[in-house]
Amino acid sequence: MRASRQGVAADLRPGPQGRERGADLNAIDWFFRDRKTGAITIGQWPNAPLLIFIGCALVGWLDGPGGRIGPYLRILGAAALAWWAVDEVARGVNPWRRCLGAGVLAFLAWKLARAAL
Repeated sequence: MRASRQGVAADLRPGPQGRERGADLNAIDWFFRDRKTGAITIGQWPNAPLLIFIGCALVGWLDGPGGRIGPYLRILGAAALAWWAVDEVARGVNPWRRCLGAGVLAFLAWKLARAAL
């Protein structure tokens, strides 16, 4: 395997079991590779919905557990996080980002179902 500016080039020579060494790397590469730029993308700078969620979490933390605006911040923060997750599922740059969005949506649905009980 060698590194270059374009990323990691896999060694495709047969391995000890006759399997290509690069098969696992190709799957990882496919999972994390940005489809537009070709770069490996695991995380990105926060976009607007994620910044709203982070802001709500920070203000809620500063407000304290008995604060008056806490419930409103939790609702706004959850809505912003759901907005971010739906956007990642719909327009994520690679399968990793889409799975991350789906996982966050599943977590939010679980939290909502648990709160309803």
